Amino acid sequence: MSAMFKITLPDGSIREVAPGTTPADIAAAIGPGLAKAAMAARVDGEVRDIMRPFEGDAQLALITAKDEADALELVRHDYAHILAEAVQKLFPGTQITFGPSTDDGFYYDFAPAERPFTEDDLPAIEEEMRRIIARDEPLIREVWSREDLIARWREQGETFKAEWAAELPDGEELTVYRAGRGEDAWLDMCRGPHLASTGKVAPDAFRLTRVSGAYWRGDQKNAMLSRIYGTGWLNRKQLDAHLHRLEEAAKRDHRKLGQEMDLFHLQAEAHGSVFWHPNGFVIWRELESYMRRAIDAAGYSEVKTPQVMDARQWEQSGHWGKYRENMFVIPDEVPNVEDEGPIVSNDADWMALKPMNCPAHVLIFRQGIKSYRDLPLRLYENGCCHRNEPHGALHGLMRVRQFTQDDAHIFCREDQIVAEVRAFCELADRIYKDFGFTYSIKLALRPEKRFGTDQMWDLAETELRNAVVEAGLATAEYGWEELPGEGAFYAPKLEWHLTDAIGRTWQVGTIQSDRVLPERLDASYVGEDGERHRPIMLHRAIFGSYERFIGILIEHFAGRLPVWLAPTQAVIATIVSDADGYAREVEGKLRAAGIRTEADLRNEKINYKVREHSLAKVPHLLVVGKREAEEGAVAVRTLGREGQRVMPLDEALAMLRQEATPPDLC
Repeated sequence: MSAMFKITLPDGSIREVAPGTTPADIAAAIGPGLAKAAMAARVDGEVRDIMRPFEGDAQLALITAKDEADALELVRHDYAHILAEAVQKLFPGTQITFGPSTDDGFYYDFAPAERPFTEDDLPAIEEEMRRIIARDEPLIREVWSREDLIARWREQGETFKAEWAAELPDGEELTVYRAGRGEDAWLDMCRGPHLASTGKVAPDAFRLTRVSGAYWRGDQKNAMLSRIYGTGWLNRKQLDAHLHRLEEAAKRDHRKLGQEMDLFHLQAEAHGSVFWHPNGFVIWRELESYMRRAIDAAGYSEVKTPQVMDARQWEQSGHWGKYRENMFVIPDEVPNVEDEGPIVSNDADWMALKPMNCPAHVLIFRQGIKSYRDLPLRLYENGCCHRNEPHGALHGLMRVRQFTQDDAHIFCREDQIVAEVRAFCELADRIYKDFGFTYSIKLALRPEKRFGTDQMWDLAETELRNAVVEAGLATAEYGWEELPGEGAFYAPKLEWHLTDAIGRTWQVGTIQSDRVLPERLDASYVGEDGERHRPIMLHRAIFGSYERFIGILIEHFAGRLPVWLAPTQAVIATIVSDADGYAREVEGKLRAAGIRTEADLRNEKINYKVREHSLAKVPHLLVVGKREAEEGAVAVRTLGREGQRVMPLDEALAMLRQEATPPDLC
């Protein structure tokens, strides 16, 4: 008789089972409800198929829909395979490649036999997917030899799969999933895991969304494929909620609203850089003034550093080796156009537009001898930076090539780190709450490729962790989480992930504890003992970049910015020309009170004016006619509020003055 396996459950209980037993068998033994709910299994920490037999003693946790992150990844992976099967049934000769899950769905890349797929093909593919789900085909895991698998793919004309199978590392287990049984079963090469059958996903909880081109293995030298995207969820309710979010996000798209509100534009003549219009630059200036008040109150000194720096400086800082492909590089000296030969001969002849401000701030710190009494020294800069982002990655204000950071670096002693990080946490908390955001905090830990010793990283990670604990933010309320491997190459970092009005998250603020750059750039101070010491360098930002933060604000508020940020805070609109004089008088009083205002005296119907200024997201429309002029009043229409309020001009002015006052940071 074969030895029994000991399977330990999350509650500590142990079940002895015979070889060949599966997690599904244990779920059934516990109860029919769990047997129905169990989707997959976590065996010794690894997510596996629920029908895969145990291979020895193991720790077991069954995965159900309550384990939403794991469950969503499983169903999305299954939807991708069902998509591929459906496409091959509808379009014979189509080759399959890969189909991963994504943050909100899945996609699969295909090599069509005849023509690229279009969005007109999607309804038929969706229907075929539902037929596959209805057939409830078992998904069976099989281990194949490399030779047999390559031969199978070549026999089926699957050249992409054959190429990939041939390149997988020697000794790696090659697994195939078979959908169905018999000769008609559909096969795909995949590590898994998968659900027990196609019928385990909901037929009404997915939607195919779009089609795009994609190069095989992401290399533009390779064949162009057709990529079909979809979104997939555990149930119809989740799908409907997601589609509603997408619809709402489309309404809030900052590119669309930016055009309607006449804030900015982008064009090919400056690819990845923003042309700010007067209205948009009002928002920028208000944010800049707001942040200056914040950093002044927090004890920062503002500086300004050069846009172009020598390559040797970037080489010494480490950016030349780690980040050069993302930098805009220029020759140190422009040669005579009649000269022949190469423009430059080596790295010493290059200059680069700065992609970040930190090395320049170290150079300011190094000017003059610094004492321990001078620390902490907090240097702030609204620093314009350039990064050579790929064309395909650029997206409105959210991903640009030229941007301005609300950047600062705090040079401090070892004993000051926790207090400085805690003070920054408290400052960031006040600022984000001023804009109506909730947020979560993550600690991004050391990446595999990094500068510095393990001891340096141990200290830096502990200091950041302790500061958040002292600030009372390392709690479930603030979504505290640690992210292994996601720190920068020179330092771990705390990340602030904002949640906007429709539930999306945006990673914005950061603070990093860096011992590497002060060492590489030879920054030092004289300690109390008279000896040289390295300062700790805290890199920090709250907005991240002005461009991206403005884009987030536009979408968060759906263009209906707080009055203090609105480009035009009030418009005085006349009903009849007899009120023009009074409208000018009201305009003068509002301007004198510091309200950004305009008078609309056009010979247009008032409903036309209301619609136009509502589209431009003007917070308040002050309507005046003959009666209002006689009574010294205004009829106030507030954006997003039904009806109007008639009030004396002085009362309306007081209301506007209060709403137009920026938040108090003191």
